[in-house]
Amino acid sequence: MMRGARQHLRVVITGASSGIGAATALAFAKKGAHLVLAARGEAGLEDVAAKVRAAGGSAEVRTLDVTDAAAVAAFAAEAKELLGEIDLWFSNVGVGVVGKYHDVPIADHARVIDANLVGHMNDARAVWPIFLGQDRGTWVNMISVGGFFATPYAAAYAASKFGLRGFSEALRAEVSKRPHIHVCDVYPTFVDTPGIDHAGNYTGVKLSLPPGALAPETVAKAVVKLARRPRNTTVVGAPACLLKLGQFATPNLGAAIMNGFMDVWSDRAEPGADSQGALHAAPAGASGVEGGRRHPERRRKAAVVAGGVAAAGAAGLAAFLWRRRHD
Repeated sequence: MMRGARQHLRVVITGASSGIGAATALAFAKKGAHLVLAARGEAGLEDVAAKVRAAGGSAEVRTLDVTDAAAVAAFAAEAKELLGEIDLWFSNVGVGVVGKYHDVPIADHARVIDANLVGHMNDARAVWPIFLGQDRGTWVNMISVGGFFATPYAAAYAASKFGLRGFSEALRAEVSKRPHIHVCDVYPTFVDTPGIDHAGNYTGVKLSLPPGALAPETVAKAVVKLARRPRNTTVVGAPACLLKLGQFATPNLGAAIMNGFMDVWSDRAEPGADSQGALHAAPAGASGVEGGRRHPERRRKAAVVAGGVAAAGAAGLAAFLWRRRHD
């Protein structure tokens, strides 16, 4: 158990205005936590803060773009002043852009790397002196199963998530002699959040989720558990051992299956207009926790696509095994 965390937890969440960040804020609030919440969108933050207070927690909100290192440092100092100490910092900012690599503007790729990788590094750099001074603290790094398997149609996202995994491992090694400072990585599978509506999209079709997408609250529960029982790796929605085994034993297989999924999905999805989404500017209003794609009708449509995905995955597996046999 983390020292000093027996009573009201003191928690900072970046990327807190919707989705997993908002769900996690509410989960901590139900335990009476004191929260400082940050994101780009003021409307979303205020919406979440009101729900946090109604659930029994306290919340201060600040608008913040985590790609601005100086702003993150100032935010961390203010958060410490507001809370006294920081028990847990949840780096949850994540953006994405979907499309074949050469179809996506390089500025959009760069934005994904800045937010998903550099932004988390800015978070860690800001809170690290605080944790070192306290000689305790838990940094929770939201990654994704995309940190183990490359994601076709999302090359920059894959690069950011693989980079985040390496960054966490390096940071964890640096504090290996500090037993009360923890670096905790969280790897969810697909999650039904508004993030898919915020993503850039250069596929020519509407974005959707596969069947079996997780509720944001499921991931939030796993993050809250880390405050009391920190662990290096938490996979939500799949067994961690299989994820690691698959990545190291057959690193090309997962990517082949994902590529088959994306090809079938793009062929069968409804047409849609290309858009930068919320990559470069915050959403105009509050987005809430859920993405709304686990509705029964949407699940039925997704299941139709899933049939094609299974065939594509089998074809990808067969092709992979054939190449292995003939290499």
